[in-house]
Amino acid sequence: MIDRAYRVYCYWKTHGTSALRELVYRKLGKKLNVSPSLVGGGDSSQKSVAQLHRQRFESLAPLLTYSIPASGVRRVSIVTDSVSSGSLFGGVGTALIFSALLANELNAQLRIVTRTQRAQPENIDHILALYGIKLKHELQFKFAAFYDQKYELDVKEGDLFVTTSWWTTAATLPSVPRESIIYLLQEDERMFYPFGDDRVKCADTLRNSEIRFLINTKLLFDHLISDGLSNIAAKGMWFEPAFPASIFHPRKKQALQKKRFFFYARPNNVRNLFYLGIEVIERAIAEKVLDPSEWEICLVGKDIPSVVFDGDYVPKKFENLTWSQYAELAGTIDVGLSLMSTPHPSYPPLDLVASGAVVVTNRFGSKTDLSGYSHNLICADLERDALVEALRSAVTLASKQLLREQNFLRNGLAGDWQQAFGKIIKQLSEEL
Repeated sequence: MIDRAYRVYCYWKTHGTSALRELVYRKLGKKLNVSPSLVGGGDSSQKSVAQLHRQRFESLAPLLTYSIPASGVRRVSIVTDSVSSGSLFGGVGTALIFSALLANELNAQLRIVTRTQRAQPENIDHILALYGIKLKHELQFKFAAFYDQKYELDVKEGDLFVTTSWWTTAATLPSVPRESIIYLLQEDERMFYPFGDDRVKCADTLRNSEIRFLINTKLLFDHLISDGLSNIAAKGMWFEPAFPASIFHPRKKQALQKKRFFFYARPNNVRNLFYLGIEVIERAIAEKVLDPSEWEICLVGKDIPSVVFDGDYVPKKFENLTWSQYAELAGTIDVGLSLMSTPHPSYPPLDLVASGAVVVTNRFGSKTDLSGYSHNLICADLERDALVEALRSAVTLASKQLLREQNFLRNGLAGDWQQAFGKIIKQLSEEL
């Protein structure tokens, strides 16, 4: 009897009152051999507004928390989707580095809270070791799957939460004090969506005036403020990402090795413009800008389909690389093409110029000239022929070894994460 009552409770907790009522009506109807509608159940396919909303926006399910007594050691929790090897590049890696440095500054414990996949501790160890970060306290992990109503996440006074997207922020907001949230925003996330419900919910989260924002690059910070997000001007800070020379640097090539071309290929991330990119490469091969007899063409990313370019050329695919493998590959690249149809420069162009390559990327809004990061970074209009011409210029520049090296040595990229986050972490430690 107790077990049955517990199952009913779990069903109600997971699906809500309306669904439980419909289940009872269905059971009664079956037992009495009558239609559920005759016992008050109505159409069993009907769903309440709350059920429809929960089904459509499942990833926004609030964190299920309970309070524990405060202790002497504070805690910084990252709330993110996953820390699998395929998820750690760019933004999630930056969140981990920032949170680890903040935790150390506060003499706090770091906790990784994941929403879609269980954490793989070895991935975290790999990144922290690569960047020379040693935590002062033992690392914690918690799997808080948005589709699971059974887990519970302990919280205590003084806990801080670093959220990594608008949806993890929306899931955290109902569950913890809002002043404890730092939203690490690394893109205009409204641009992930067409004009619809997702975009509206994202925009609503970005307008929140009760939480702190930490913005990746001044370029993105200025864009967001100019687009009317005055709350970010009031409660936001920005930083420029760092590219330590111990990780990102040119590698020696084997004798007689072909020149290497890099394309950032993520067909399922539409803002990376995979299909425009392969059109550009196809044209560049046809026009001998990229001659396969001289160039090895590398597609680097995730979920890359099999593709054959002009002249039956099959490119080399690189997927699911570790951070070390990715950095090693970047150091062998001569010319790169990396597209991002948003205002943020994105990481791959910066990773590559930090590693000695010449890179073509696209203009977008206020993102018109990125030479402040490097004169080896060329911006072009978002149009096939303009990008092909930019690749022609990049190939020419890459062949001028002395000029390319001089540009590399004069890069304007930060080289140390401690310095990149130093003032921000000091300010936060005083405020929090």
